[in-house]
Amino acid sequence: MVNEKLARRYATAVFSLARERKAVDRVGDDLAAIASAIQSDTQVREFFVAPVIERPVKERMLLQTFEGKVDEISLHTLLLLVRKRRESILAALAGEYQKLQLAARGAETLRVTTARAIPPEELRAMVHRLERLYEKKFEVTQVVEPSLIGGARILMGDRRVDGSVSGRLDALARTLFARN
Repeated sequence: MVNEKLARRYATAVFSLARERKAVDRVGDDLAAIASAIQSDTQVREFFVAPVIERPVKERMLLQTFEGKVDEISLHTLLLLVRKRRESILAALAGEYQKLQLAARGAETLRVTTARAIPPEELRAMVHRLERLYEKKFEVTQVVEPSLIGGARILMGDRRVDGSVSGRLDALARTLFARN
């Protein structure tokens, strides 16, 4: 399991530096793209996190691959992770950085999971009500999960609201079994 607290510390430092240099979005895009590229290829991921591969070899490969193609802050973040043997936190660091970007814009992530796709106008109306209620802006991700049967499960930052049929059935089952 990745140490989220450590990833948050690194992300905060990188975000602060990126904001200072007015490169917040560029660095965020770079970190997300690099993390995705490394995670999507098994051999690349194994090379990146392998403790037996010497640090200078990894650094040389990263420089050859990314120098001039990504922001300097992004590249030096990767190199720092390699030097400190923290390669495994790259994906978590990119995620924490994205959260900082959203917070800087006064937004928060909102994940709406439903059994079937919600028509765009209904989704906009629901998000608008939530934005008024919580006085926040949300960046929405809609997920379709047929196992919910009906209703919706909403994840706002670290708050979870489960109004799905399967969630209510699970709660009912827990209540019934708790009485025994």
